[in-house]
Amino acid sequence: MKESLSWLPPRIVYAVAAAVVAVAMGAWVEAAFGRPYLALLATAVSGVALVAIVDSLRGHQLLKWLNSGQDGAAPRDTGLFGELGYRIEKAVRERDRTITRERLQLAQFLSAIEASPNGVLMLDEQDHIHWCNQVGAEHFALDARRDLRQRITNLVRSPGFVGYLQAGQFTEPLVLPNVRGAGTLSVVVRGYGDGMKLVLSQDITERERADGMRRDFVANVSHEIRTPLTVLSGFIETMSSLPLSEAERRRVLQLMGQQTQRMQTLVSDLLTLAQLEGGRRPAADHWVALDALLKRVASDANALSGGKHAIRVQASTRAELAGAEPELLSAVANLVTNAVRYTPAGGEIDVTWRQLPDGVGELSVCDTGVGIAREHIPRLTERFYRVDGSRSRETGGTGLGLSIVKHVLQRHGGQLQVESEPGKGSKFKLVLPASRIRQASDNAIGAEAASSIAVGVAAAAD
Repeated sequence: MKESLSWLPPRIVYAVAAAVVAVAMGAWVEAAFGRPYLALLATAVSGVALVAIVDSLRGHQLLKWLNSGQDGAAPRDTGLFGELGYRIEKAVRERDRTITRERLQLAQFLSAIEASPNGVLMLDEQDHIHWCNQVGAEHFALDARRDLRQRITNLVRSPGFVGYLQAGQFTEPLVLPNVRGAGTLSVVVRGYGDGMKLVLSQDITERERADGMRRDFVANVSHEIRTPLTVLSGFIETMSSLPLSEAERRRVLQLMGQQTQRMQTLVSDLLTLAQLEGGRRPAADHWVALDALLKRVASDANALSGGKHAIRVQASTRAELAGAEPELLSAVANLVTNAVRYTPAGGEIDVTWRQLPDGVGELSVCDTGVGIAREHIPRLTERFYRVDGSRSRETGGTGLGLSIVKHVLQRHGGQLQVESEPGKGSKFKLVLPASRIRQASDNAIGAEAASSIAVGVAAAAD
């Protein structure tokens, strides 16, 4: 489209042409009727009529184009109406481009909100739902399309939410149960525009769970440390205030040593967990001989059992595992130690290895112990979680062992699987990915496996 049309010269030419035609018409009338005044009138009327007719035709074309939706080009007549058509078409096209850009920006903005992990609801001044994203609809059990223009308090009947919205005091977020069921929502309302509201919702179920676990963790650590400290404090007071015989003194010192060892074990387990959670993922190019590792575990298990159990550890696996040997040793030893502690005298414990057709490896620790009820199994790897707290403390467990096992496996790309029934024993399986398993060569030996046993187990498990 050209930038501008020169409409004035054509308009002058058009006016001159109209005048010429009018004069010619007047001359003809004067010649025909011989009346000058009639000729003058004919000249004026014909000139004005000619201009009016031509302008009406051009104006009609321009109005027709405007009424048709401006889809095509504007009329390209010369003169004033051509220039008007050009200017109007230019403005219309610029308006269309602006609307298209704004619609695209709005669509991108709404797409970004839709992709947000948080819920967003826009309410008008009467609290009708103007717009909401899918997450917000799920949080409040709404239909993102059907429930538009509906009053939100008619759809969300939670008294806490209704009261919060009607009170108009939005300085603090509202915490309420997820409308869809289990879980917790944090709701924030912000005013904008003329009485409109923006409702932001966030699922804080995991955060609440983590906060609860942290509180439980602090409470459990405090309790676990306070108990032996109380015992030690009592023994110290006894030794300082009462005359004790040599046998009594030795007995008190023995008990004090046991409580000290208990605290040391607990602190060691806590440090191990901290290192596992904050340390780098074990390298996949350091290979550990599984046979040497199992030999050390069998030796420790037999020492702990004292001949009270039948412990069978697979003698030859010819497998190598990629990862950190102290961590892998800690995971296996924790499971075997648990099996010894929770299996009555005369029971059996089997440690076996197998590699599945897809290359995944399973190291199983199976016992004939007391077993675990089904409702406890999902929580076994929680810190300080105990199926039977009194029995765990009697056996010397800290309640952190299975949590250590879980973290070790996660760092090695594996997982812990548990199968158990009360009275029928338990089976714990360390499942490792195929990428961290290979067949051992003839000269395979774990460098750390050949080192002193004092490198040891990270901690005894619950």
